[in-house]
Parts: sequence; C-alpha cells; structure tokens
Amino acid sequence: MEPEAPFRGQVFSVTAITMAIKQMMEGVFRGVFVEGEISGLRQASSGHIYFDLKDREALLAAVMFKWSLRNMPDLQDGLQVRVFGDLSCYAKQGKYQIVCKSIETLHKGNLFLEFEKLKKKLEKEGLFDERNKKPIPSFPQRIGVVTSPTGAAIRDILSVLRRRSPNVEVILAPALVQGDGAAAQIAQAIADLNALQPTPDVLLVGRGGGSMEDLWAFNEEPVARAIFESKIPVISCVGHEIDFTIADFVADLRAPTPSAAAELVVQNAEGVSAHIKQLQKRLFQSVSLFYERAKARVDLAVNSRIFKNPELITQQKELHLDQLTLCLENALEKKLDQTERRLELLTQKLQTLSPFSVLGRGYSITRKADGKVISRVGQTQEEETIFIQVKDGMIRAEVK
Repeated sequence: MEPEAPFRGQVFSVTAITMAIKQMMEGVFRGVFVEGEISGLRQASSGHIYFDLKDREALLAAVMFKWSLRNMPDLQDGLQVRVFGDLSCYAKQGKYQIVCKSIETLHKGNLFLEFEKLKKKLEKEGLFDERNKKPIPSFPQRIGVVTSPTGAAIRDILSVLRRRSPNVEVILAPALVQGDGAAAQIAQAIADLNALQPTPDVLLVGRGGGSMEDLWAFNEEPVARAIFESKIPVISCVGHEIDFTIADFVADLRAPTPSAAAELVVQNAEGVSAHIKQLQKRLFQSVSLFYERAKARVDLAVNSRIFKNPELITQQKELHLDQLTLCLENALEKKLDQTERRLELLTQKLQTLSPFSVLGRGYSITRKADGKVISRVGQTQEEETIFIQVKDGMIRAEVK
C-alpha cells in the first residue's frame, strides 16, 4: 500500500511551492559532481558563463559566476566535462540548475575529433552554405526514402504518410544504416533515387536514434557528398531531437525524427486541403444565403398586390397618361387663346396705323397713272388722267 502524500489536498501559491522545491533541492544536492557535454555555451555581459550539460537522454542548465572562473580550462561546445557544484532553483523562472564551482575537462573520444575535423572541412568547402540549399516542394507526389527496410524509421514514415496523405507514392531505397559498409550503401541509395525516371520530388534520408557510434554512418564523407550532389531536395531525419550529424548540416532541411520528416513533406498539402474545405464551406454558405434571399424576393413578389392584379400597373400608367394629356390640352388651348388675343390687338393696331383708315372719314388719295401719289397741283398737267381713291372705290378724272 502506497504511503499517503503528506501535502495531499493542500493549496500552495506559486512562490510557496517553488521555494519548497528550492529548499529541498539545495538541501540534498550540495557538493555534487556531474559529467556531461557542454552545449550552448555563452558569456553574459556581467562576466558569468551559462551553458547546458547534456547526455543522450537529458539536459541540465549550468551557470558559473565570474568570481569562480580563475584557472578555468578553455571551454567550448562539445567538450566533455566534470563539474563540481551545488544544485539550485532559480525561483523567478521556476528553473533548476547547477551552480558550478569548478570544471574539469575530460578526454575527447576519437569519434568526436573526427566529427569536428570533417565538419570544419566540409563547412570550408561550402557544403553547409544556405545558398546551396534546394527548396522543398510544397506538394510532393513521389517521395524517396533511404533507410533500413526493417527499422522503425520506415514504419514511422509510412504510418504518417498513410494517415495524412494516402495518395502519395513512396519509393524505398533500402540501405544499412549502421555498421561497416553502411555509409557506402546510403550514398549509393541516394544516387539510385536520383537516377530514377521520373525522379522522386523529395528524399528522406535517416534512421532512428542511437549512440554516436550507431549514427556514425551519417557522419561519413561519402554520405555528406551524396546529399550535396543530389539534384533532388533532401530532408535528413537522423536520430532524436538532440542528435545532430554531418548529414543534418548538408541536407536541404533537417527534421528531428523520421516521423517529423514525413509530417514536414505533407504539411503544405494538408494545409491546402483544409483551406479548400473552408472555401467549400463558405461557398455553400454563400449559395444558401443567395438562395434564401432570392426565395424571399420571389415570395414577396408572388404575394404582392401587383402580382395578383397586374392590371393595376397599367391602370396607374393610364391615369397618369390621361392627366398628362389633359394638362397638354389645357396648355395648348391657353396658348391658342393668348395667340388669338394678340393677333386681334396687332390687327387693330395695324388698322389704326393704315393710311386707308382715314378714307372712311371723307379723305381721298390722288395718284398718277403710274401710281405715284399727287400731293401738289404742280405735279399734274392739263389733260392728264388722274385717279382718286375714296373709301369704297376709285374715281378716274381728267385735269382741266
């Protein structure tokens, strides 16, 4: 029977629980030695140095204050060290770390030295240069895989691809991924996939995790050069997240695990599929909304008074036309009356001004035979025939 937890059901503040952990940790792990590999080494502006100690399974944060740095060896990432110090908890971040009082370097293995030597060589030649990286296709249809046909890596890759993109074609180029001859087989498999027609769209090259010795084939020069010379984009997927190999630096993209590599190559297709489904949903909603609005308008029209009695439309127009016709007739009659009155006035004025109007009052107009008006006696000659116009006719006379 399990012993009852002493604090079961008790409520703590964040500060209280953190300080309790700090006291317990610092009370037990004082003056301890810890061995591991330095990673992420940096020196702050304060002069203190910070780094992580790591092994195959875990990381431990470490700090060494500047007053403890006297007579320190030359530290660098990848160095195996044994540190002496106290385990502590930094309460503000809820983070535990070892406060180092001294650091002792350990002997580097031959594999590590070979790794660093080849890494520097290939880096100098430009094999790691970002400008040489090929883009990973967004929608690969043919995926080449270089790995062991019996390992967990191929099972993980196929599981992910079947689940997320079942229509993609997978071409396995089997190769040893550990031991003698593994590097040569991996390099040859990459070359064979490049020679296929049609070629795969992308290559996944890797295996599951293991020790440095287990992963060493992916740290060998033939594999690095085969990846660099591949015309097909390469995603390296060697080991777990904390494992890095030469192949990771040369590849066009690095995935922490084989299953993560499979996720990477189909994530764009999955995103597009989701986007298409979203667009389909929006299109259906838009069509449904259009249909509802159109139906509402049709229903409104069908039930309207005009639709049931279409003659109402012409009635209104006929009434309006009659009104316009009446207005036009009234306007024309009014204009005609005004014109007639004006004509009468002008006629009267013309009659008043006409020289013939005085004839009615007893006056006459005398003319020569050629029609010229005679206004003086001296304009006539004896025996000349003249014409006298009176109100009701013309009188012919002879001058005596």
